Amino acid sequence: MKVLCFGIARDIAGASEIKITTEEVQSVSQLRRYLEEQFPKFQSINQYMVAINEAYAEDTTEIKSSDHIAIIPPVSGG
Repeated sequence: MKVLCFGIARDIAGASEIKITTEEVQSVSQLRRYLEEQFPKFQSINQYMVAINEAYAEDTTEIKSSDHIAIIPPVSGG
C-alpha cells in the first residue's frame, strides 16, 4: 500500500510516499498507529487528516491495498 505525504508529514517521513507492506494496517486508526510507531514525530502533528480515494476518512474507515491514501497535515494561513 502506498501512502502519500504532504507538508510536514513529508518532512517527518523523509519522503513524499511511504510504502507499507504489513497486513496489520486495515483501518485508518491502524494506519495512524503504524505511522506513529515508525515515525514518532507524527505524534506531534495535531489533528492530521487521512484521505482515502480523495475523501477525508474517519478512524473506523477500512483501508484496501488498492486505495489511494494521503496524509494531510493541518493547514494554517492568514
